[in-house]
Amino acid sequence: MRRSGIRGSALLLAAGLGSLFRILSQEPAAIRFVDIARESGLTQPNTFGGKEKKDFILESTGTGVAIFDYDGDGANDIFIANGTTLDPGAKPTPSQLYHNDGKGHFTEVAHLAGLDRTGWAQAACAGDYDNDGHPDLLVTYYGHNSLYRNLGNGRFGEVTKSTGLPISGTRWGSGCTFVDYDRDGYLDLFVANYIDLDLGTTPKPGSGKNCLWKGISVWCGPHGLPSGHNALFHNNRNGTFTEVSGPAGILKPGGRNGLGVVAADFDNDGWPDIYVACDQTPSLLYRNNHDGTFEEIGDRTGVAYNADGRLQAGMGIAIADYDGNGFLDIAKTNFSGDRPSLYQNKDGKFFEDVSEQAGLGRNQLLGWGIAFLDVDEDGWPDLVMANGHVYPEIDRSPIGETYRQKTLLYRNLRNGKFADVTASAGPGFAPDRPARGLAIGDLDGDGRPEIVIVNMNERPALLKNVGPRGNAIAVSLTGTRSNRSAIGARVTVEAGGRKQMTEVVSGGSYYSQNSFTQYFGLGGAKLVDRLDIRWPNGDIQTFRSIPANQTVSFIEGQERFGGKPFSVAAAPPPAAKPRPAGTPTKP
Repeated sequence: MRRSGIRGSALLLAAGLGSLFRILSQEPAAIRFVDIARESGLTQPNTFGGKEKKDFILESTGTGVAIFDYDGDGANDIFIANGTTLDPGAKPTPSQLYHNDGKGHFTEVAHLAGLDRTGWAQAACAGDYDNDGHPDLLVTYYGHNSLYRNLGNGRFGEVTKSTGLPISGTRWGSGCTFVDYDRDGYLDLFVANYIDLDLGTTPKPGSGKNCLWKGISVWCGPHGLPSGHNALFHNNRNGTFTEVSGPAGILKPGGRNGLGVVAADFDNDGWPDIYVACDQTPSLLYRNNHDGTFEEIGDRTGVAYNADGRLQAGMGIAIADYDGNGFLDIAKTNFSGDRPSLYQNKDGKFFEDVSEQAGLGRNQLLGWGIAFLDVDEDGWPDLVMANGHVYPEIDRSPIGETYRQKTLLYRNLRNGKFADVTASAGPGFAPDRPARGLAIGDLDGDGRPEIVIVNMNERPALLKNVGPRGNAIAVSLTGTRSNRSAIGARVTVEAGGRKQMTEVVSGGSYYSQNSFTQYFGLGGAKLVDRLDIRWPNGDIQTFRSIPANQTVSFIEGQERFGGKPFSVAAAPPPAAKPRPAGTPTKP
């Protein structure tokens, strides 16, 4: 009897310690993602350079993905930029446009839609530059970029030359974003450029110190190759653009190896700033001066280098107010052997690199696409990162790294820290991938964003969240006095005693475009107490008492709004776990 009592007490103690451990670690019980790409119709493989060996840096960067509703039927479609190879006899490989049937099943229609160009495509970003109600598409290339005007009938017209964008010479266009930097109601265009690459004069693998990595003969660069220069194009409001890179201050920092780009209001002054992740050159933060010019302040604000003041190979960018202090923070992926960056926005004037303290230092993979999304709908943005190496040759070397790498999922612990939950996040996170671009958006109308990942020389992945549901709300915006895409609009939601804030952006991640719809997990709250929209022109609208579990659509200046329930009703969430010490209070 006594032994039984001792044993029972021991079991109770063990159970209690287990429960305490789960509470302290905030371990999620049932986050679960599955890859449904094949059954959803995303079956065409990506093409980009050599599969077993790459001779030039051009073959390494890969491409991005854009999620947007190109035909206005209320369902998000998917554009995947496609590349080519250096094999002169290779079959042309155009990009893919997957049309959504409204239920999350896709048919590839790029040719029917007029998207036939082939070559070294890179990034994709969307925005309605002519305010006709149909989102347009920019695709960057090695060579010259392509601007596709949405004709409103399911087709696009290539208008690069007629809009005044450059088509002569050779540029390596990388990340891009539509942004109304002067708040005149028309979207301007910012394009980063990576390297001024001449394939005819670029050294061969192994021919110099910049062509070796850990003793392996690899392609050369970016060290030793001339840096590119970023470009800003002003919308003339007549269907054309004028380059203003010089007078706007974009060229003042000099050449940089720019990759990922995002535009957002980082200092809460109501004007969009621009952040560029750079490879082995200081990353850039262009602060908007409100007069058509920018000042580059990356170094003095703490986002140009890592916490040790060292250069990084910055790739992709995600933004969110992950700690609830009312300012947008920046997460950035970097090269192998370096931790991702997490720049905590303290006050709009200074960022602190808190990646190590936040728990992001353990996995130092080679990161590309990245996004904040609330996978457990508790009202705190989590973080997903796509990874994959640049050298296929490492699989045949003894250095201990692999070409295919894990896609990582970090859960926000609501105290400034993140926990790596990849191993328990379901079979969708199990495979290693040669990943590049990544974008998020609700593809089947159930109110939960899916994750689309571009895999180099393989078919894409489409990760669906099939774990237990919480309450949530999705917000769709249409500008009238502001740009029609509402890019630059800020949405603030108050529900269940918590305030959340997001911003509508074009571009971001790595070479990719998330859905324009803003998603908010609400935990146990079944009602949004207050919803504020700060439109890009500065006007503010406030709405109250909005039921959860629907997509609500707002038109600038109108007090009435539409609502569409999610296709699958959200189940009540499990009982909330106690928050750990140090949880931020609502701002």
